[in-house]
Amino acid sequence: MNIKSLSDAQLVRNYISGEESALSILINRHQQRLYGFIFSKVYDRDVTEDIFQDTFIKVIRTLKKGKYNEQGKFLPWVMRIAHNLIIDYFRKNNRMPKFKNNGDFDIFSVLSDGSSNAEHKIIHGQITNHVRLLLEELPQDQKDVIKMRLYQDMSFKEISDNTGVSINTALGRMRYGLINLRKMIDKHNINLIND
Repeated sequence: MNIKSLSDAQLVRNYISGEESALSILINRHQQRLYGFIFSKVYDRDVTEDIFQDTFIKVIRTLKKGKYNEQGKFLPWVMRIAHNLIIDYFRKNNRMPKFKNNGDFDIFSVLSDGSSNAEHKIIHGQITNHVRLLLEELPQDQKDVIKMRLYQDMSFKEISDNTGVSINTALGRMRYGLINLRKMIDKHNINLIND
């Protein structure tokens, strides 16, 4: 049987049992999609290359430790690793602010119209009481996720555990909440940037 026609899960098993070439087939198979995903978030070829390499270093370490257990879900697992490394990159470069639970925050980095990258749309400045009031107008599920994420600095895993919904659902609620908030901000002509 041609090794290239094996499933991801079989290639992972082959790699774990010592067949090094199985990994390069996996990397080649998913390279374009993963590279495109990373680049769409960071818009920088060098950074994309670094994160791409780091992703597979992490994949190799995890496989070698025998900690991989997501049968048939190799690509989503690799994408999650890449996504976490992208978040780490933004945090390290202070391009994504950390929110403290002190009741008011100065940077509302994640307001995005959905068509552009949130990290690239970091809005500096003071959030006025208007935005707090607008937040209260959101549907309860969206409002809860935004408050947990921004005011309580909770991870999406913690939000998921707290609300009893999947991480994807929590991410979706955050996204729709921010889109709705952005629409309300535009509608009310609220300027978020102090000149």
